[in-house]
Amino acid sequence: MAYTTNPKLPRLRARAVDMVRAGKTVSEVARYYGYTKSAVSKWCKKVPEGGAWEIPTQSSRPFHHPKELKTEIVQAIINARIKYNRCSEVVHGHLQEQGITVSLNSVKRKLDAAGLIKKRSPWKRLHLPVNRPYAVKPGDLVQVDTVHLMETPLKRIYVYTLIDVCSRWCFAWATERINTSLSIKFLKLAQATAPFQFRCIQSDHGSEFSQHFTERIKILHRHSRVRKPNDNAHLERFNRTLREECLRYLPVNVKLFQRALPEYLNYYNTKRLHLGLKLKTPLNIINNRFQAIG
Repeated sequence: MAYTTNPKLPRLRARAVDMVRAGKTVSEVARYYGYTKSAVSKWCKKVPEGGAWEIPTQSSRPFHHPKELKTEIVQAIINARIKYNRCSEVVHGHLQEQGITVSLNSVKRKLDAAGLIKKRSPWKRLHLPVNRPYAVKPGDLVQVDTVHLMETPLKRIYVYTLIDVCSRWCFAWATERINTSLSIKFLKLAQATAPFQFRCIQSDHGSEFSQHFTERIKILHRHSRVRKPNDNAHLERFNRTLREECLRYLPVNVKLFQRALPEYLNYYNTKRLHLGLKLKTPLNIINNRFQAIG
């Protein structure tokens, strides 16, 4: 840490050196600026013969500490991180297995100093928790996700997918890229096609479903738990079915997917019998629920 945070001090030091080189004595310059003669002398030694615009403030942090970790231990921490590519807790456990005594905080601190800890982006906004609603009627809980497919070794395409948990009604849309604007467009297309209104949208924490997406859709939006794909189990199973019954038979191409998806979705929602629905179709469930409500 620097011993001062005054932003004008680097320029002041350079001016003091300029006064000394212009003919003033070190004592006169020290009295003028209110510093000791030894400080002004040190400034003069730091400036090259050609002069300098400013003399930057150096850190007052000590180079060594009497209780600092040995170089061998620090290197062992870094090697374990590179070898296993795991979190600090796992690295600490492997070090204990090797007989290396070091605290978990020291492991985290050394990994952070080596730039081996991935920190949360300061620009990413937190998602407020929302209770998971019961899927009693169509539209009560709708899950959305994206499927990634490689068109070439260097290019991928995406398929947005959506499923209503109550009726298992699904929708999909292929695109060359994903972002918040396209996610909003996909949701509008799905809502225009669906025979019911969406009341709650659930997604993972992908950048395409960011806080901007939450604010723009004007619908209750909740996020699944981090690293808990079971929260979106219905949609994950549909993604697998979509790959096995439709996408696997087509070349990976956006235009081909866009032509094939509407036909498959019509079959999936109106004709395909679902074991999870007791051999009924999503459209049957929707009609039965609306009749029961009416």
